[in-house]
Amino acid sequence: MKVTVRKFDAVIVGAGGAGLRAAIQLSEAGLKTAVLSKVFPTRSHTVAAQGGVAASLGNSEEDHWHWHMYDTVKGSDWLGDQDAIEFMCKKANEVVIELEHYGMPFDRLDNGRIYQRPFGGHMSNFGEKPVRRSCAAADRTGHAMLHAMYQRNVKANTQFFVEWLALDLIRNAEGDVLGVTAMEMETGDLYAFHAKATIFATGGAGRIYYSSTNAFINTGDGAGMAARAGMPLEDMEFWQFHPTGVAGAGVLITEGVRGEGGILRNSQGERFMERYAPNAKDLASRDVVSRAMVTEINEGRGCGPNQDFVLLDITHLPPETIMKRLPGIHEIAWQFAGVDALREPIPVVPTCHYQMGGIPTNFKGQVVVPGKQSSNEVVPGFFAAGECACASVHGANRLGTNSLLDLLVFGKSAGESAVEELQQLPKSHKDLPADAFEQTLARLNRLDTQKDGASVHETQLAMQRSMQKHAGVFRFADLLKQGVQKILEVQKDVERTEIKDKSKVFNTARVEALELDNLIEVAVATMVSAEARKESRGAHVRDDAPDTPECPDGRDDANWLKHSLWFKAENRLDYKSVTLRPLTVDTIALKKRAY
Repeated sequence: MKVTVRKFDAVIVGAGGAGLRAAIQLSEAGLKTAVLSKVFPTRSHTVAAQGGVAASLGNSEEDHWHWHMYDTVKGSDWLGDQDAIEFMCKKANEVVIELEHYGMPFDRLDNGRIYQRPFGGHMSNFGEKPVRRSCAAADRTGHAMLHAMYQRNVKANTQFFVEWLALDLIRNAEGDVLGVTAMEMETGDLYAFHAKATIFATGGAGRIYYSSTNAFINTGDGAGMAARAGMPLEDMEFWQFHPTGVAGAGVLITEGVRGEGGILRNSQGERFMERYAPNAKDLASRDVVSRAMVTEINEGRGCGPNQDFVLLDITHLPPETIMKRLPGIHEIAWQFAGVDALREPIPVVPTCHYQMGGIPTNFKGQVVVPGKQSSNEVVPGFFAAGECACASVHGANRLGTNSLLDLLVFGKSAGESAVEELQQLPKSHKDLPADAFEQTLARLNRLDTQKDGASVHETQLAMQRSMQKHAGVFRFADLLKQGVQKILEVQKDVERTEIKDKSKVFNTARVEALELDNLIEVAVATMVSAEARKESRGAHVRDDAPDTPECPDGRDDANWLKHSLWFKAENRLDYKSVTLRPLTVDTIALKKRAY
């Protein structure tokens, strides 16, 4: 198969919030920048972000970046790296104001400043009471963000390649990343994007689960490519289940609903979160709320004929508030639950939402891997930002609205680091290795020649059901062990998947098979890492983790305050230390996490 080579200063894979923000830095620096995307940029999954972006602007009440940092470290259950968290929280105001100057249509207060709403886990004065920190554009913040940054990129002459699928990283013998191979989905033609800097902004991999708020495009492409190229995936056992997905549909109901005053109720009409989080109540962190909801359901206080969901009630709010601040939620409730949210509560259930782990990076957006001389060895020419990356600012559990902040801060940081690195390189590109395309050609050849293989659809379904059953909101030792065996069996089926239609033009079957190659890497990394972590921390809760004074709520800091690193080769796990030293302030000391 012919491979056409195109040269750029930088190639960015993914056109969501992180990819667009990185592209702005590169293109406005005068660099020839290509952005590859499976969908049109404004349809990237950032479009689904509803509630807002966190920044301690203090437009409605006193706030401070140090309080935001404390909340983020606490929310991460102390697994977040405190240098990266300080960097993100201090940069928050700057990147939000920049976004405002790009034309982002934030909601406004009467004085003209950006409107801010409360959000789960965001508190004032080091956990004292909820604070208004989420900068919102009604309940369509991600949608507005994408349009603002896409327009800025058009102005900067960024080159977009829409409906292109990146396939594999290109590395030379020295380990430098020299770009990616990619397929034009319309024609099936194969290309190599030869670049001095490669930035992954490919988003998450929520489609490894059967029930997910994620779009069908969220197939872990960046993580899969990195794993096949010999790089580890960090903290993949930590997956956030959003408390409020529409029951039976999985469609997201933003935490902003509770920020505006929404209340979770059980079948008895009780506001049950007062039992689990007496201070924060419905605005506790997402893992706390999700577990509380599942506990209510498991103890027989769920709603509906099968008692398998709870209710999110906003009927007590003024209708004008709902239609001004939550118009999209009113529409979603009607379309997906058949509920008029002005008059009746919305049925909701925890649903897979966000991956806290990903490709290991530092706060500069550079990909770092264990090396011979250092535990943090930078991979030349390779950067990552957004949900596919692990800086790690989210640790074991992400606070709502920190995801859009992550996109802006680390998208910009990765772009700045790439510009700085490119300015120090010669004008000519490094030569591509002789075997630059071998891995990609072998994968495509397998799909084209496989006979009597496994069905892509059935294999993916087996993976999703295994993940849902064995690595859900609550995790059990025996189920995790069974899950590891099951997911390794599914992995063998993935290696012999067959596509029935060999046509290369608009062949969605071929694309789905290639995406499954990425999904299975993430699924195996998740299950193996989860089975190995013998504690409860953040979103990872094990029934066999002892609750003792030394291990409050099953969190074992003596043995498990460390990041996991999963390597595809030999299905191997390694670990590295959590960075507890911030950049300028004192370490936020370990303590029991309560709301």
